[in-house]
Amino acid sequence: MLSSVVARRLVSGVCQAAMRPAFTGLVSSCGYRGDTADDTRADLIEIPLPPWDERPGEAIDIKKRRLLYESRKRGMLENCILLSLFAKRYLNTMTASQLYQYDRLINEPSNDWDIYYWATEAQPTPEVYQGEIMDLLQEFAKNRDQEQRLDAPSLEYLEKESQ
Repeated sequence: MLSSVVARRLVSGVCQAAMRPAFTGLVSSCGYRGDTADDTRADLIEIPLPPWDERPGEAIDIKKRRLLYESRKRGMLENCILLSLFAKRYLNTMTASQLYQYDRLINEPSNDWDIYYWATEAQPTPEVYQGEIMDLLQEFAKNRDQEQRLDAPSLEYLEKESQ
């Protein structure tokens, strides 16, 4: 004789299996933009941002501070972590040309996801952003040393550098 617990499980399993076909017709499948090859991206809304302006008279130390801030304060957490850690490692050693490339890269595109996809090589980088800084960022994003990157770095390292 079956125990009452086993009998209940058996009956509930049969009832659930019998009801599944009725429920699957009611649940709509949810697809995401870009899931299909024929996606026209017609549902994508581009929010116009002010155009990126180079700041030719800006002092190098001011530019580095601004870029550090802009690397930390992004529209999405993934870029905040990636770019702030990248800036911590490379910003102080960048030349004027590299600072220009980095400034343009993080401030000209209107969509932060584009920057993330280019850095992780999920999408090809447009020619205008391809260069020394993008190569460094793509290599940094690979995280070959398998560092734990869960949050933006604290700013304590800046105080140590200024002393």
